[in-house]
Amino acid sequence: MTFFLGLGIAGIVLLVLALVFDGVLEGLFDGVGVLDGLFDGLLSLPVIAGFISMLGFAGAIVLGTTGLGAGPATAVGVGAGAGAGLLTWRFSRALMRDELGAAPRSEDLVGSSGSVVTAIPADGYGEVLVYLAGQPVKYAAKSTVPIPRGAEIWVEGILSTTSVTVRQVER
Repeated sequence: MTFFLGLGIAGIVLLVLALVFDGVLEGLFDGVGVLDGLFDGLLSLPVIAGFISMLGFAGAIVLGTTGLGAGPATAVGVGAGAGAGLLTWRFSRALMRDELGAAPRSEDLVGSSGSVVTAIPADGYGEVLVYLAGQPVKYAAKSTVPIPRGAEIWVEGILSTTSVTVRQVER
């Protein structure tokens, strides 16, 4: 039973090491042609750790609660370890597939509303405050007509990554 408990504890220690040193252990094998990508799928460290720990703990439970020997305890442990490894693999694939929304771009500003922070002279530059993805962003703004401070504006176009063309909203 001590052997099985040792395997269970070793699996948990391996899992902690895999989480703390994420990517470091896998990075040791980068560039080795035969081993490239080996630790990315079914043989990732969390999957191996899940298999080893369930093998150990399930084997210890079978050995401690039944009169069966080490052989049947090992067989049950291998089955439980395979199940835990498969669930770990599926869970990690689902997490890795989870994608965040695309980062907002300057082009997303066209059609946005905002307000003038610094008055915009005719054919000159001022400053506007526009909300991009819910965050306030200040841009240099150009307009063909003068727009006073505090006026509501619409972004009509993008001049550069830091400047836009605007028009005043008519009320």
